[in-house]
Amino acid sequence: MELTTTTILIAFAGVFLICFMKGAFGGGFAIVGIPLLSLVMDPVTAGGLLAPLFVATDLYALRYWKPSTWSKPDLKLLLPGLVAGIGLGYVLFRVLDHRAVAIVMAVVSLIFVALWFFGGPDVTVQPRSTPKAVAAGLGSGVASMVAHSGGPPLAMYLLPLGLSKDVYAGTSSMFFTVGNALKAVPWLLLVRPGHNVWIVMAACLLAIPAGVWAGWRLHGKLDQRQIYRACYGLLVITALKLLWDGVHGYLA
Repeated sequence: MELTTTTILIAFAGVFLICFMKGAFGGGFAIVGIPLLSLVMDPVTAGGLLAPLFVATDLYALRYWKPSTWSKPDLKLLLPGLVAGIGLGYVLFRVLDHRAVAIVMAVVSLIFVALWFFGGPDVTVQPRSTPKAVAAGLGSGVASMVAHSGGPPLAMYLLPLGLSKDVYAGTSSMFFTVGNALKAVPWLLLVRPGHNVWIVMAACLLAIPAGVWAGWRLHGKLDQRQIYRACYGLLVITALKLLWDGVHGYLA
C-alpha cells in the first residue's frame, strides 16, 4: 500500500462510514464501508487496518450504547457461539474458500430478507431460540474472522425478536465489541501490518468520534419501523456486496 494523501483520505472516508454505521445501528454493517478501502489497498491489508480500529470504535461507542441498551439474555446465548466461531475462523482462515463463504452468506441473507418482505414488512415478536442463537453466534464469528462480514448472521437472529430500536443497536454493539476484541490479535498475527498501514491507521482514528456521533444522531431521529427497515435494507446491500465479491472472485 502506497502512503499518499489520496490513500489517507479514502481510508478516512471508509472508516468514517463504518463508524457511522456503528453509531446508527450498533455495528454489523462494516462491510458497507470496505469497498472504499478496496480502492487503495487489498482486502487482507484492509482487514489488518480495520482490526484495531474496530476495537477503538467499539470502546468509544460504549458512551452511547450503555449496558441499559443490551439484551443480556440474548448476549448470553450468542457470545459462546461467537467465541467458538472466531477460533474456528482463525484455524480455517487459510483453508476456507472466501469466495464460497461470501456467496453462501449472501444467498442466505437475501432469502431471509425476501421471507420478511413477502410475509409483511412489520416488526414482529418471535420467541428466543437457543439453537438459532448458537448458530448465529458461530456463523457470525467465522464470517467476521474470515471477511469482516459477521453482521448478517446476527441480524437474522435479532431482527425477528422485535427488540426496541435502542436494545437492538445496543445488543449488536456489545456483541461486536466482544467479537472485535477477540479477533484483533489473530488478524494482526495473520496480516502483520507494515509501517505505512500503521500511519494510515493513526490518521483514521480521528474519524471515530465524528462517525459514531453522526450515526447516533441519525438513530435518534428514526423511529422503530424506520430503524428496522433500514437494517433490512442494509442487510440487502451487504448481501449484494458479498455476492459480488464471491462471484467476481471466481470470474477473475
